[in-house]
Amino acid sequence: MKTVGIGTRVLNFLADTSIIFLLSYAAYKGWTFYVYYYKMSYFPFYYFFATILFLYYLIFETIFSRTPGKWFTYTRVVNKNGGRSSFFQVFLRSIVRLTIIDCFFIPILDKTLHDYLSKTEVVEI
Repeated sequence: MKTVGIGTRVLNFLADTSIIFLLSYAAYKGWTFYVYYYKMSYFPFYYFFATILFLYYLIFETIFSRTPGKWFTYTRVVNKNGGRSSFFQVFLRSIVRLTIIDCFFIPILDKTLHDYLSKTEVVEI
């Protein structure tokens, strides 16, 4: 079980964030249509982005232990023992990702905050 480095994690981040951005933009534009024509409540783009970010990681990592970005780099999320991570671990990972300070813990902890708190790792397949 070999943990991945920063370069692989950056590729995962770029691939997944691109998909999340496109999904969020489509949802935002669809909702804006309803706001304009049916006078519904307006929500800023970042509401859509945060919601889709949370659901994207929660659904993919719960069901497959991987996201499309991790499929691209042949990696997956595992618990400390190398087994499948639990729903609570994935839920915690997804919640912590919403914080802006997540990536700033890499120099301190030698891993991201969401990996440290959920006791998970990203490993090569």
